[in-house]
Amino acid sequence: MIVIGLTGSIGMGKTTTAGLFSEEGIPVHDADQVVHDLYRDRAVAQAIELAFPGSVIGGEVDRRKLSENLAKNPANFIKLEAIVHPLVHERERVFLDEQKHAGQPIVLLDIPLLFETGGQQRVDVIVVASCAEDIQRQRVLSRPGMTQEKLDLILSRQLPDAEKRARADFVVDTGIGIDDARRQVKTILETLRARSSRSGKTDNA
Repeated sequence: MIVIGLTGSIGMGKTTTAGLFSEEGIPVHDADQVVHDLYRDRAVAQAIELAFPGSVIGGEVDRRKLSENLAKNPANFIKLEAIVHPLVHERERVFLDEQKHAGQPIVLLDIPLLFETGGQQRVDVIVVASCAEDIQRQRVLSRPGMTQEKLDLILSRQLPDAEKRARADFVVDTGIGIDDARRQVKTILETLRARSSRSGKTDNA
């Protein structure tokens, strides 16, 4: 089973790209969605409330309150990651076990901080979603509640786009349009399937 690791800085079109892989029948594990789900888990919320008082409302983590708390001291991201990342990794492991048991030839792990958390060691192929910086900023700053200060804080925790592209096996340029991005995704999958087919013939020889 080929495990694709998909990543990309904020506003680069990573979520859209994951959706295009899903359209092609590739099972997708969305780390961000897992975090959203965990924030609604009472045990996780209690642990986060202890570390970041005032971040939980009604038994669930309030992402805006948590973000405000983290902005006061960005070093606290380490405390948050220590709580959340092991749980995300466990959900990921279960997903991979299930897909392998089901005989899936290719799966995708959508991991925003793939390089920053060492996730590249858990995948076979790295795909980076990218676009021009001006398009990225336009996309992000148009989001409700987003400010330049928040964007700068987020980008400070992410590997520069140029470095991600340099370390990728494939890059999907999302700045041209959805149809072109879809074409790029199809090409990547054709390449991986052909590679897997050749490998299988070699192994059986």
